[in-house]
Amino acid sequence: KKSSSYQQRLKARLEELGTKYGPEFTSAIRQNEQEHIEDCRISCESFYCATKPNPINKNVDTPPTNTTTNIETETNTTETTFVSYSFGATPPEDFAEEFGFPLDLIKVSNGKPLFTPQEAKHVLSIAENEGVANNEYKSGKYRLGGDWLTNLPQTRQWFNQKLQQTFFPLLHSLFPEIISDISVLRAHSVSLLKYNSTHPRTDVHIDNGILAMTLAMTPMEDYTGGGTFFEHMGGKDEDVLAMDVGHGTFRPGSVRHGGHKVTSGTRYILGAFLLLEDRVEHVRRLKNRGSHLRREKGDLDLAEKHFEWALALNPKCTTCLKDWAEILYTKKDYVGAETKIRRVLELLENRDSDALFTLGLVLSEQGGRDEESIEAYQQSIELNADDAELCYNLGIKLGAKGDTKAEMAMYAKATIIDPLFGGAWINWGTSLAESGNYDDAEVMFLKAMQCKDVKAKAMVNLALVYQTKANSLAAGGNLLGAKDSIRKAAQNLDKAKPLLERMVASEKVNQSMSSSSASSSTVVSEAEDFLKQFGPMRIQCHRLMGSILAGLKDFEACEEEFRIASRDYPHIPGVWEMLARVLDIRGKMDDAKWAREKL
Repeated sequence: KKSSSYQQRLKARLEELGTKYGPEFTSAIRQNEQEHIEDCRISCESFYCATKPNPINKNVDTPPTNTTTNIETETNTTETTFVSYSFGATPPEDFAEEFGFPLDLIKVSNGKPLFTPQEAKHVLSIAENEGVANNEYKSGKYRLGGDWLTNLPQTRQWFNQKLQQTFFPLLHSLFPEIISDISVLRAHSVSLLKYNSTHPRTDVHIDNGILAMTLAMTPMEDYTGGGTFFEHMGGKDEDVLAMDVGHGTFRPGSVRHGGHKVTSGTRYILGAFLLLEDRVEHVRRLKNRGSHLRREKGDLDLAEKHFEWALALNPKCTTCLKDWAEILYTKKDYVGAETKIRRVLELLENRDSDALFTLGLVLSEQGGRDEESIEAYQQSIELNADDAELCYNLGIKLGAKGDTKAEMAMYAKATIIDPLFGGAWINWGTSLAESGNYDDAEVMFLKAMQCKDVKAKAMVNLALVYQTKANSLAAGGNLLGAKDSIRKAAQNLDKAKPLLERMVASEKVNQSMSSSSASSSTVVSEAEDFLKQFGPMRIQCHRLMGSILAGLKDFEACEEEFRIASRDYPHIPGVWEMLARVLDIRGKMDDAKWAREKL
């Protein structure tokens, strides 16, 4: 009856919104339903799906064809208890009315494990034989080890048995308000993830399913750190929910969480997103399609419509509001973006590091609000201190404020979190150079050269450092040291030029194919500026090298240096004057006259 009542309410609401928004909305809802049917069908191809109850004899259950029995499992969970934690202030994105208050929807097993340590060890051995330890993929800002269970068929056999014997019946008992029968449960996306010091954590995120579960596959004694971090619970280590091997967390998918950082050892977890065959997640699907339209298609107007439709179904869909705010930010409607983001923070009681980060960006674009922007970034760091991009942005704001020490501390933190964050190394080096600390600035730019996205920029900055050091050394009488430094400056400029030229050419191709992004356009604009500066910078290197060689009485090498400069930059009058002077010194009067005629 409850399911029937839900379906009736949903039908009435969709008809009402169809009248309001017209055929586009109705078409989007129909697409949701078709995609849901297809996703459920695909799920049953790889993962256990229970048969529907027999209307004549409900005790009869036909064994599914996609399960196996070659791994021994322990299924008695009568001694397993659960501790319930608050989901936070805002209910799940879909079926919000079905989840009653209090929202104690995060269920963590306690007491007897759901499976034994020996069983987990055996499963990991199977997975490692299938190559799980050799794979990695990107998730948000981080790289994760592990693989999808669709690529690990023997591991999947064990999981399917556990779905049938343990997890599906357990989920039905934990969430009876939305699970009408175990036959409607669908394991949609399932992966075995490997955390270690090189793949330490995930972004804070939400899961792509109405329900999700996380299973601990490794004893806690095998690693340091780890656990699941729920953002609304706080940003400190003691707020992390730890699970020993064999235990699990079961929850709605739309709660913000992440894998807490592993600092040593290896931690495996098995994560699964779940669908319900008899309930379409219209809010999630509209939001996801809107995000795809924004990021992949660049259709901001249609994306906004999808977020508006999703919010009409659930006005408390915080991810819908955040994505809509990002569109408004892109459109430079900073007041509108701020309104959406502040609504998110109101709903989530100010506990969303991404929303606070976006608020910082939005405020920074509005004149005279830098202090508010910095405060938003600092609040975000309190929740998610391991966000490199956040630390980087806060560093920029602190630098603009004149707090160089705090600025560089943020860049240092960003590079600890992500050693390949090139922008942080560049800015850190720039701040050091501006304060006169060229030795440490050199170190930072050398670090930046290891980051592909800023390698050319790092070379140019490094060339400026070497040029400054060469001037200082020459003024102090250390001509050999100055010669070495200016040689390094010239080498870095020469290496940077082809990289910069390729960046510009590649972006022009992307623009012709309409696949350019705002961020890539900014990077290429910087590359074009550097290319414009290349000639004057390279001439400065020739001039200084020639002067140093003259000071060392190596006039032959000095002449060669200025001849190269005149060959490469014949349109610069000063080049010919430099060449003429050294020719005078060497007694080559005819050549000197010829050079001066070029002026």
